[in-house]
Amino acid sequence: MGDATESEVRRLRVEEELSVAQIRARTGLGRNRVYELLRGVPPPEWTRRPRAKDEVRAAALALRGEGLSVGAIADRLGVAKSTAYLWVRHLPLDATGEAERARRRAHSKRMTDARWAAHREARDAARAIAHDEAAASVGSLTERDLLLLGAAIYWCEGTKAKPWRRDYRVTFVNSDPGLLGLFLRFLEACGFGRDTLTYRVAIHESADVEGAVRWWAEELDLPVGRFLRTNVKRHNPTTLRRNTGEGYHGCLVIDVPRSRELYWRIEGMISELFRFAAGAEPQIDGR
Repeated sequence: MGDATESEVRRLRVEEELSVAQIRARTGLGRNRVYELLRGVPPPEWTRRPRAKDEVRAAALALRGEGLSVGAIADRLGVAKSTAYLWVRHLPLDATGEAERARRRAHSKRMTDARWAAHREARDAARAIAHDEAAASVGSLTERDLLLLGAAIYWCEGTKAKPWRRDYRVTFVNSDPGLLGLFLRFLEACGFGRDTLTYRVAIHESADVEGAVRWWAEELDLPVGRFLRTNVKRHNPTTLRRNTGEGYHGCLVIDVPRSRELYWRIEGMISELFRFAAGAEPQIDGR
């Protein structure tokens, strides 16, 4: 019976070219038993389906030959980076290929810059016109204008009293010399000269600490003798900072001594500006 079964299974495979699943359905045998009886008998051609990964792997090898990295190949073919690495690890990139890729990137950048050059020129020209028109609209500033600007600037960037900390002291911190200069003009209009204020530089320890003090003093015409000890911030190497290099001078802290009344005046101006924003009529002569 065993020999008859084996011969029948082999006949179904050779003559009728049935698959293992079809033979199992015809004979009622288990999968392992069918494979055992078919040992040495090649499968029919129609059952030989190409593996889907074979074509993808061939594409990976071709891309590697073009000089693509493992990551780029994985992205291009939609496979895991580890899979792409296993396929192409025997094909390391050579220096010539890297140089060629660098040349192609440089060429692509030149082409892109050329395509967008006209657009950038038109944009820059439009920006210059808008700047000039806006600058012309400012005109001369009155003392009232300066007071309102200074109050608004301070309320955005200065320290403010809290319900749990009634500290009515004017302290302003910023890194923009233009904004700081405008605030200094506001303080002068309020009767506080630059030689009555105190200054402090806050900067990371990796920068030129002493040079920053000199830079702020020269940039804003401040008396060096009014600078307090610099607040040096510890540098964290794991933090990706953009404020580095020769153009980094830290922040300048402007502290106004005996400024409680000035703080109250700023509060009053801001309160009236907020009333105006809410649609209320402005107060005239205190009424």
